[in-house]
Amino acid sequence: MSAQKFCLYSSSRHAPRFTLVRAMLFLVCVGPISLASLAQDVPATPAYKNIHDTPEDRITDLLSRMTLEEKIHALSTDPSVPRLGIAGTNHVEGLHGLALGGPGHWEGQHQAVIPTTQFPQARGLGQTWDPALIEQAAAQEAYEARFAYEKYHRGGLIVRAPNADLSRDPRWGRSEESYGEDPFLVGTLATAFTRGLQGNDPHVWMTASLLKHFLANSNEDGRGGSSSNFDTRLFREYYAVPFRMAVEDGHADSIMTAYNAWNGIPMTSNPVLRDVVMDQWHLDGIICTDAGALTNMVKLHHAYATLSEAAAAAIHAGINQFLDDYQQPVHDALDQKLITEADIDRNLRGVYRVMLYLGLLDPAEDSPYSGIGIKDQAHGDPWNSEAPRKLARRVTDESIVLLKNENAILPLNAQKLKSIAVIGPWADTVALDWYSGTPPFAVTPVWGIRRRVDGASVTFNDGKDEASAAALAGYSQIAIVIVGNHPTCDAGWNQCASPSEGKEAIDRKSLTLPDESLVKAVLAANPKTIVVLQTNFPYTTSWTQQHAPAILEMTHNSEEQGDALADVLFGDYNPAGRLTQTWPTSMEQLPPMMDYDLRHGRTYLYSKQAPLYPFGFGLSYTSFGYSNLAVAQQGKSINVQITVANTGQRDGDEVVQLYISHENSTVSRPVEELKAFRRVSLHTGEKQALTFDIPLTNLAYWDDTAHHFNVEQDRIDVRAGGSSTDIRLHQSLSVRP
Repeated sequence: MSAQKFCLYSSSRHAPRFTLVRAMLFLVCVGPISLASLAQDVPATPAYKNIHDTPEDRITDLLSRMTLEEKIHALSTDPSVPRLGIAGTNHVEGLHGLALGGPGHWEGQHQAVIPTTQFPQARGLGQTWDPALIEQAAAQEAYEARFAYEKYHRGGLIVRAPNADLSRDPRWGRSEESYGEDPFLVGTLATAFTRGLQGNDPHVWMTASLLKHFLANSNEDGRGGSSSNFDTRLFREYYAVPFRMAVEDGHADSIMTAYNAWNGIPMTSNPVLRDVVMDQWHLDGIICTDAGALTNMVKLHHAYATLSEAAAAAIHAGINQFLDDYQQPVHDALDQKLITEADIDRNLRGVYRVMLYLGLLDPAEDSPYSGIGIKDQAHGDPWNSEAPRKLARRVTDESIVLLKNENAILPLNAQKLKSIAVIGPWADTVALDWYSGTPPFAVTPVWGIRRRVDGASVTFNDGKDEASAAALAGYSQIAIVIVGNHPTCDAGWNQCASPSEGKEAIDRKSLTLPDESLVKAVLAANPKTIVVLQTNFPYTTSWTQQHAPAILEMTHNSEEQGDALADVLFGDYNPAGRLTQTWPTSMEQLPPMMDYDLRHGRTYLYSKQAPLYPFGFGLSYTSFGYSNLAVAQQGKSINVQITVANTGQRDGDEVVQLYISHENSTVSRPVEELKAFRRVSLHTGEKQALTFDIPLTNLAYWDDTAHHFNVEQDRIDVRAGGSSTDIRLHQSLSVRP
């Protein structure tokens, strides 16, 4: 074995690759050969290409060889330096599957669409409450990104995902991109998705995860110049939590800033990027703007008089990639001595650290991913194989939430059905969103149902004529009505026909479901009507909850949408999805849209009003019992033990949720906070003893005077149950710091 195999470079953020054992083996292999004779046998290699050098030395050498023009060019999303043989990588979208097509035309101008595996929207991924499964989905996406990059020379290896923003308000038009409203849940899932994208090797990544959009980006109307205003405690305890978790626990090393400001300072130039994200969380990779954000700082935020001043402020804050027309402003900033070449060098180090993690400065044979898309072409394109289809189906199965099941009307018995009416505008389509790719196939709900039943007539009506839809329902044994929204409003940019619809650039003005009138008409014709809410966000469907015998909720975009819905309708899969956002009963329960202070009654954390559906809610075809709750402090953690049993007649999953409420805190705290959860599969009659360890640091509050987190002597109430309001057992505990 060559000495090169032992000369593995170290990382500035992770454990050294050149271990003591490897060093000893290297010395044994090299033996008494002198450095001079060794140098004679090895061709001269520039230091930036020398895998024996440390990453920082390699980057220093590379920057020393680059011209100023090359450095300015590298501040784009293409850090390639052709003159020096450096091939960088661009970004690609991938919130729920690699996007090289779709409504957003991510295939690129004059390029053919490449179909790729498409999972449910991020909201649906969140509703699985299954971090391990989310990691698998992200790993599949990463593999496909590598494959397309190597075989077709398309896309990129920096994936703009996950979205770590929190859906604090159901009117947010971009809600479908978020995993939910709770920081611990979103942080856990964002960490899992990041790990899936980057792989298990902390030093060499399959792809790079680029988190978006930092920070407090949950309004679309006026977002280019709006300010999200709240105190440092909410920054530390709520809005920043998912980003911090993905960086510290998931080792994400790339982040995109949000359009908005925080307390009047645009995020693109906010000092918190350097002070917190870089200095405290130790992110030392890519920090990029959102598209057009540089211009917005002048024209919409009015934070700077000129683009050169805005560019200088962004660079001083840590920005090292611009999604904007930035080159002239950067040149002007240099001419005006607002920045120096050394400032650009300092920032570009982060870009090239990410390139090193991706193996792009190393020989291809040294990368564990070098064969993807090249050596494995005989197996065909991965998105056409059976494994990702099965994975997409499982993820979609797990994402479906059962909201109501009166008199156990579900699951349906296919053997006893002779006629089924499938009704609604989304019953025969798989609607894709702006950040979707193009799936290699798509099973619509009506076709999924047809594929599942044998001997029953399945008839479709789009519901545009409510009278004909009701007539069809009346002639059928069972009616399944599928209503909701289109993820792009089925319209162009910045256009939505209904005030209850929303998407990127448009917030919702209503939470009323227009197609609830179709539900009323169908239900009047056939009381055995199953309602499927195919949605991006919550609706105030109180009438449907009161009158429909059964309600399911699922998101858009999955290539296996119809098969998964059929799985749940006919009992091939027992639903266990859980809501990740509170569904209010009315708009009146919500504070003003631009009020970012949660303490005014927003989310389950601070609201004291009864919702339509609470955070964490979801039913099952079976039942579960909780017993033997034991809570104790063990050193620097809270140990929680509990037994969960399947007490019903079907196998199924339960999502065990642990909440904590502070009883004697010296500062204001949420009503309760999710601190642990686990999705467990239980056979009928099976019991499982579960153990959770909650670090004391997860109970801390941010002390704004001392500028650190503080674990106080307190009394807490530990609550275990199936949702934020379905608390089965609880126990108090005095906490010692």
